[in-house]
Amino acid sequence: MAGAGSMKRAASPARASISPPPVKRKIESTTTSKSVASFFTPASQKKPEKITWRILNNSLIIGRYSTDSVDKQPTEPGARRKIAAFDFDSTLIATASGNRFARDAKDWKWWHPTVPTRIKELNSEGFQIVVVSNQKKISLQKEIKGGRSESKSLTTFKEKASAVMRQLDVPLSLYAATQYDEYRKPRMGMWKELVEDYDLDVDNSLDLQSSFFVGDAAGRPGDHSCSDRDFAANIGITFKTPEEFFLGKPPEPVSRAFDPGVYIKEEASGPKPVTFEKRNPLDLVIFCGSPGAGKSTFYWKYLQPLGYERVNQDTLKTRQKCIKVAKEHLAAGRSVAVDNTNADPETRACWTEIAREHKIPIRVVYFTSPSELCRHNDAVRAANRDLNPESRALLPGIAFGDFTRRFRPPELSEGFQDITRVDFRFEGDEEAKKIWRQYWI
Repeated sequence: MAGAGSMKRAASPARASISPPPVKRKIESTTTSKSVASFFTPASQKKPEKITWRILNNSLIIGRYSTDSVDKQPTEPGARRKIAAFDFDSTLIATASGNRFARDAKDWKWWHPTVPTRIKELNSEGFQIVVVSNQKKISLQKEIKGGRSESKSLTTFKEKASAVMRQLDVPLSLYAATQYDEYRKPRMGMWKELVEDYDLDVDNSLDLQSSFFVGDAAGRPGDHSCSDRDFAANIGITFKTPEEFFLGKPPEPVSRAFDPGVYIKEEASGPKPVTFEKRNPLDLVIFCGSPGAGKSTFYWKYLQPLGYERVNQDTLKTRQKCIKVAKEHLAAGRSVAVDNTNADPETRACWTEIAREHKIPIRVVYFTSPSELCRHNDAVRAANRDLNPESRALLPGIAFGDFTRRFRPPELSEGFQDITRVDFRFEGDEEAKKIWRQYWI
């Protein structure tokens, strides 16, 4: 087959002399006088784009809509700024299709017809309007890898959010967290960023008492989480659901799956922290407990000073390597603490067999903390360098689910000399306590 470059259109038949001359087709120009004028306008004289976007730390999407007028500023001397913050989906907007997730950038409508009117009223009252949203379905992988093109999910979100901002037409900033990191609600990363963006972190210029946050994740029956209510609690501002704020409905009952404040309150009246005493010249101690239960902290505080060598699979990577290192320590006359989860009898049987081989006692330290508490501990640890001496990364949810699935409480009948039970008790200074009692999951 001949290449495209060799193909020629067949010649037209000779035109009859009585035919009129061909009419020259008029080409419509798509260039307007306005665009021509804009092209030749110096950059210093052009109006800035109303909507700008940036991505922070390959994680946080920030959009800003600016109107011709400047953002509202306090007019009275000493007046402070007020924030009116909103979740995005199921608070300001809903899907027009009725689907849980939008089909495309046009699949949206106002959550209620009063939403745009109420937002404009808040702007005229001097509130700075911000949107704070978790958007885990947005992929930033192309941006992370240095690609030039955006992911489809990011493009769709920006188109939808831009349409919403244009219809509201008030000065507004939008913050969207795409990862499970410090920006994701109920963690305060997005709030801290917007406070810095508006210079509200200086001279006590933010009026927290008058600021508020509206969101649908409120811990009510049927809500997917309590992250919006917890986010507002972390900041210290008033929280309302969309039904309460836009429709004037009364508050509904709230049930939190986990409240760290409960553990802080129990601290004063609870039992004293469990300690650990060495009972044998040479022995093997294994820990049993979920990730995030405080096993490593317990080792460094109580067993390391007693001369126990630590064996930890996070460090050694495989169980076989743990077994090898443990046997070497025991053969050299050094007691060993196995700082692993050891969730089930089958796993623990491996260590009881090693104890029998070396003719030494084996003991268990059993950490009883429930899964939600351990996930909280893990999140606090991963997000706060001062509370994370081993620089541990945030664990995936599967790590906790796998432990829960396999877990069976240790029993003396498995061959243990004794079982030391360790119930959670917060230990730390006031600054650490302030951080720990926030909502993180």
